[in-house]
Amino acid sequence: MNDGKATPRGQGSRKHRLPKLPFTGNLSIIDRYIARQFLATFLFALASFAALFIIINLVENLDRFMDKQVPLGTVIIYYLSGLPDTFLLTSPLSALLASLFVTGKLSMQSELAALKSAGMSLSRLMKPFLIATLLITAANLVNSCFIDPALYNWSKGYERRFLNRQQNNHEGPLHIRESSNRILTVGQIAPDRISATAISFETFSQSRLVSRIDADSLRMLPLNNVWVFYNTKKRTFANGVENLVVNTGSDTLKLSLAPNTFRMIDTDPDEMNIMQHYDFIRQKERSGLPELEKATVKLHTKIALPLASMIIVLIGVPLSSKKKRSGLAVEISISLFIGLLYLGMLRTIGSLGYDGLLNPVLAAWLPDLLFITAGALLYRSANH
Repeated sequence: MNDGKATPRGQGSRKHRLPKLPFTGNLSIIDRYIARQFLATFLFALASFAALFIIINLVENLDRFMDKQVPLGTVIIYYLSGLPDTFLLTSPLSALLASLFVTGKLSMQSELAALKSAGMSLSRLMKPFLIATLLITAANLVNSCFIDPALYNWSKGYERRFLNRQQNNHEGPLHIRESSNRILTVGQIAPDRISATAISFETFSQSRLVSRIDADSLRMLPLNNVWVFYNTKKRTFANGVENLVVNTGSDTLKLSLAPNTFRMIDTDPDEMNIMQHYDFIRQKERSGLPELEKATVKLHTKIALPLASMIIVLIGVPLSSKKKRSGLAVEISISLFIGLLYLGMLRTIGSLGYDGLLNPVLAAWLPDLLFITAGALLYRSANH
């Protein structure tokens, strides 16, 4: 009876052990040691990269801040609000550096050889790394899908509006597929984003032009969900005969465009959380707006990029599991090369998806798939 009461406090107790994660089992002392070393190195590398990015950006934009007489408080808020995006981009590099450093340290101090002689396999060694990167990935997912978009106006939005002096106004004609057989061409969208000028509205029957409406301006009436064309010239084509009807007043048409179609033209998907971004793509599909591929790539990148920290550890641990004489400088060089290679692939392949040269979903996930393949090959090599 006494033994039964003492059992929950003993070594065989399951009640007071650490909770199990799927496919991991309980954390041992060596697991906690490795995970703690990995997280400490990761956080140090993350803070170092963030400080480096801020210093470089400040040196580049200091003259602009001074020319525009930007208050110090605004500059501080600008850089603080940009930290989530910086953390997201540098997490793969930091995770790789941490995995290389911790595994290399275990190898150089012969601790890894002792663990292997005790029967620890490479897959078992990777357990604390994967658990730690699982936490990092979860935090990055929340950051990518919600936190970073919420701070857009203070970070990337501020940079786009004031530092880069970029204007997103479409000066050339904009073609919008209103339906399967109708195309709306807009010359210039007004600043209110509910009206436009230099309008043409064409209706086709297969490849044959059936009618065309030219108007000086167009305005959306949100309350009635209708579109009003002003000072129109309507041409109809039938049996080789053209009929022209001029109306100096207004014509009202019911279009299938979303009420916020013109507002979506200059909207950056980076400022939307994951749910708003998904709805934004659906509205783009319905309204026939351009740059649908770019918005799709960015949607999937919001998930693919946070997963990179876990994927890239699959390369770091096998790569550094063999005993070698290389020092910290070599580990940093390797991590920077691989990490920058991943970010470069992310940008390059993503641009192919932007232009429609590659499937947008594949363009977002291809870097992760390539690094998973490389990690599997390194793991197989190191395991043998």
